[in-house]
Amino acid sequence: MTAYNAFYAQSGGVTPVINASAAGVIQAASQHPDKINKVYAGEDGILGALFEELIDTSMESEADIEALKMTPSGAFGSCRYKLKSIEEQRAEYERLIDVFKAHDIRYFFYNGGGDSQDTAHKVSQLSDSMGYPITCVGVPKTIDNDLPFTDCSPGFGSVAKYVAISILEASMDVASMSSTSTKVFVMEVMGRHAGWIAAAAGLAADERGLGPDIILFPEVPFDEAAFLAKVAETVKNKGQCSIVVSEGAAYPDGRFLADSGVRDAFGHAQLGGVAPVVTGLIKASLGFKCHWAVCDYLQRAARHIGSKTDVEHAYALGHEAVELAVSGHNAVMPTIVRTSDEPYEWKLGKAPLAEVANVEEKMPTDYISEDGFFITEACRRYLAPLIQGEDYPSYRNGLPEYVVLKKYKVAKKLPAFTLTE
Repeated sequence: MTAYNAFYAQSGGVTPVINASAAGVIQAASQHPDKINKVYAGEDGILGALFEELIDTSMESEADIEALKMTPSGAFGSCRYKLKSIEEQRAEYERLIDVFKAHDIRYFFYNGGGDSQDTAHKVSQLSDSMGYPITCVGVPKTIDNDLPFTDCSPGFGSVAKYVAISILEASMDVASMSSTSTKVFVMEVMGRHAGWIAAAAGLAADERGLGPDIILFPEVPFDEAAFLAKVAETVKNKGQCSIVVSEGAAYPDGRFLADSGVRDAFGHAQLGGVAPVVTGLIKASLGFKCHWAVCDYLQRAARHIGSKTDVEHAYALGHEAVELAVSGHNAVMPTIVRTSDEPYEWKLGKAPLAEVANVEEKMPTDYISEDGFFITEACRRYLAPLIQGEDYPSYRNGLPEYVVLKKYKVAKKLPAFTLTE
């Protein structure tokens, strides 16, 4: 049997554990030398294929590939570039096929969220229409936790852990100074349309009154009067108030509280910071001294306190993507299937890319409290296992020892390529 090469790429916003999935793909591929020769990684995601910027992962040491499990961000580079339909962007699709042909690539593994799974699905369709066989398998990833069919998305558990710890510690800080200083602390987290990350902050709340007092979800239309009344009541009863707000919090008419009017490469609204907006409302209406913080990139790069469960999910899904491909499965994405909450148990499944692409899994209504400002016990049962376990990286000179790959390039065989507008 002839062994062919594989193409792996990272897409969209990175996570604390996306490189664990990369390690899973590369190490699993090495176990099938009869079917997969080399794994070429695209530099900066799908752009690496279009520009023929291919990284030969076989040139990296086994130790460095293993160290990817402990390293955050995108080791091979990522991008926000969405392929449109084949009819609209045929030149890009033809270029992909040309590059794959030139480098004997027959396997395509795309590590990303819903938009990325859409790209993987389109490439699988391209394979059929252009007569060049490519086995396409998506590798799930998104801190937003909004992919369908999978119990959770790799990257989310570690971000959830970071957010819960951060609001726990910040709420203790506010409590210690509230009599003479800050009364309200607002922490902004990611989550455009789905409030999973904001919800995870609720795990920090306990019977001692720690953690957040109010959570603002994208799924709940923002009621300014009800919100301000809740803040005032909390400060009156506790002396202070800690708030977590999702970047996608929106008014009843759908306008984001922090819509900057700019769109990114995927056509999504570029959000300009909702924490200062919320803080401004509180100051103007209630007069409390407030502080705010935006987690931004910190939450999705915090591998130093990554969830062990999350790391295990990410690696297993990367590994399983290869197993599915070499077993003849095409246009699918491996998934996490929960079989038990307590103790938390899971297994691997799969879903068709055609049904995964561009679908957002939002928070169920029974996961949000009746007043719309907190999580329910059902939500806590779902979330709690995902932040369990510690998987600390090695440290050197007091800092995590993250790996930086050599990224040896494969010689180009084709003319230069320019993206279409």
